[in-house]
Amino acid sequence: MSGGELLRVGAAFPDPPFNDVKQSGLDIELMTAIGEQLGAEVRFVGYEGRDFNGIFDALDSGDFDCVASGTTITGSRALKAAFCDPYLISGQALAVDATRLPDVKSIDDLDGLTIGVQQGNTSQPIANRLLADGKIARVRVYDYGNIRSALRDLTTGRCDAFMKLDPVLSRLADAAPGVTVVQRGITTEKIAIAVSTTATALLGRINVAQATLERDGTLPALRERWTGSPRADQSGPQIE
Repeated sequence: MSGGELLRVGAAFPDPPFNDVKQSGLDIELMTAIGEQLGAEVRFVGYEGRDFNGIFDALDSGDFDCVASGTTITGSRALKAAFCDPYLISGQALAVDATRLPDVKSIDDLDGLTIGVQQGNTSQPIANRLLADGKIARVRVYDYGNIRSALRDLTTGRCDAFMKLDPVLSRLADAAPGVTVVQRGITTEKIAIAVSTTATALLGRINVAQATLERDGTLPALRERWTGSPRADQSGPQIE
């Protein structure tokens, strides 16, 4: 990528600590630093679809040059996009209103209850598997942008538990009265920047830039600022 070129980054807002409506967060600062390494201007383009997986169709259609939105690598997504090296490893977490459901401590305590997930999120197939195994009563699927409505529903009883990637759910739960994250480390998921399957040169350049930021301490410092830990692997049951 030549100097002065524009790098359009697709992102679903808000998704703290990766991004928020004020365009701050781990992904925002990481992509800005990568842009400086590449000599490129970075412009964030909001994705507003109801299903998060649609962001990869937009990438394939050329709406963005890459996607940085707390994006987990999955087999189905890898059919539509090429993923750079992971910059964070995390996992799904579970939140409830602890006052209303004090006995729910994990996904093993959801018998007869409803779990909420976002459309297209990697928590969705996990919830569907719990339903198929008879461990929950139902799955409530929310449009991707309705995460805060979902957390409010935990208190009203329209939904009993909610599952989402740990750093995001922990940040949102902190701002939602009564909502508590009761389980972490449900899965292990690699989070990475995605580019078009045809953008092999860009993928290589981003990998080199990201590795430079890892070595010089910039990326560990960003992780510590936004997740509370400088470690790349934060997939354990509890983030210290």
